Amino acid sequence: MGTLVQPVFEPRRAVRVVVGAALVVGSLAALVGLVGASTAGASQTTPAAPSSQITQLTPSQVSPSQDCGKAGCVTLVTVTGLIDPLVADSIIDRLDEALGREDFVGVVLQIDSPGVVLSDAEFTNLARRLDRFSKKLAVWVGPSGSEANGGAAELVTLSPSASQAPGSTLRFDRTQRLDPDEFGNLLPSDPALLDTPIGAEEAQKAGLVDSTAPVLVDALGRLDWFDTKVETVDGKQQRVPVTKVRFVKLDLPSQLLHTAASPAVAYLAFVIGLGLLLFEFFTAGVGVAGVVGAVALLLGGYGLGVLPVRNWAVALLVASTVAFAVDVQTGIPRFWAGVGMVGFTIGSLTLFDGVPFPWIAVAVGIVGMASVMFSGMPSMVRARFGTPTIGRTWMVGELGDVTEAVDPEGTVRVQGALWKARANRSTPLAVGDRARVVEVDGLLLEVEPEAGGAKDYREMRKR
Repeated sequence: MGTLVQPVFEPRRAVRVVVGAALVVGSLAALVGLVGASTAGASQTTPAAPSSQITQLTPSQVSPSQDCGKAGCVTLVTVTGLIDPLVADSIIDRLDEALGREDFVGVVLQIDSPGVVLSDAEFTNLARRLDRFSKKLAVWVGPSGSEANGGAAELVTLSPSASQAPGSTLRFDRTQRLDPDEFGNLLPSDPALLDTPIGAEEAQKAGLVDSTAPVLVDALGRLDWFDTKVETVDGKQQRVPVTKVRFVKLDLPSQLLHTAASPAVAYLAFVIGLGLLLFEFFTAGVGVAGVVGAVALLLGGYGLGVLPVRNWAVALLVASTVAFAVDVQTGIPRFWAGVGMVGFTIGSLTLFDGVPFPWIAVAVGIVGMASVMFSGMPSMVRARFGTPTIGRTWMVGELGDVTEAVDPEGTVRVQGALWKARANRSTPLAVGDRARVVEVDGLLLEVEPEAGGAKDYREMRKR
């Protein structure tokens, strides 16, 4: 029996709390930052413009029962980020809404999208709805810095009226995704323009867009079905819209799911979820880390379900977490931690198929997982399970097996548990040697060879 001791402050006891708090706070900060940045982009309607240039109306200001006036209304749909099923459904809903209102003149799509992550059937259905829209339809790729890549670029050329902001780009894949027999040729006729960024002036010369428009008001003003008038403001003549513009965006739940379906957020949310759930597995009860981990894993799983991913890479990420767990429980990173790190790195680098994946997200995921699994988690486990509430003098005199050469420090197995050990430099111990515990210093065992002990440590147990 060990001797009961009075509770004392042990710095290592704080490791578990510190690691858990760091994991939760860091995970929340990463997710909130990414969600905030992506949501800001997803909900952005247009660059700020003076009220003298354009009138912004919210959906509540143009209700189904409200008259748009003689000039009518135009619905502006902002398409930011990958075009996923939520965005496609939103566009189709706006088209249906416009068809149901006689005073709605048409729909304008403002596009800033790196591509389409719809199935072939979903993408074809969206293209058909746009192509067969009986009212007016226009597309503006803007503001400056925006892009329309892959399938998004095909939607631009499919539109009967398209404009592009200087500083924005189109980029077409070498193979057209929409059926040419149904929609015609939507790719540039010049092969040199395939799979390369195309600026506004070059796109106009190639016949891919009708005009260049630096700001939204210019794009709208060049539409023959959008009424504008010239007014004098502060002694300057400006063209302002007469047709009312109705800006729409995804609702908050849809914005959250749309953000989760972006590659960086989906990957980091999935990885954070796996890491927090593994952390929770080695703690008592269900805490904040477990709840946050479950939510993050659900969001990440949804995003990976929408995005084109390699299933074997997802399985590799999960399997690597299991490999980490094998060594985490021992408190010492070894073979399985290395296997897990290799698998996690390969899975991270090969996860997505055909969609842009920011390198910084990969770096954060790999470096963060390595730091947690090789330092934070083992320290937490050793602090929680390696510091008992009873004295450890019973270990003095116990024999153990050397599992890692103690020269002067290594690892020994005593009573089935692995311990960090230290020996005198003059008496190093090789793997497989028998070692006797001389002293216990916190979580470190002072050991010596089995033969050569100067004291009968069995007598110490009786004191």
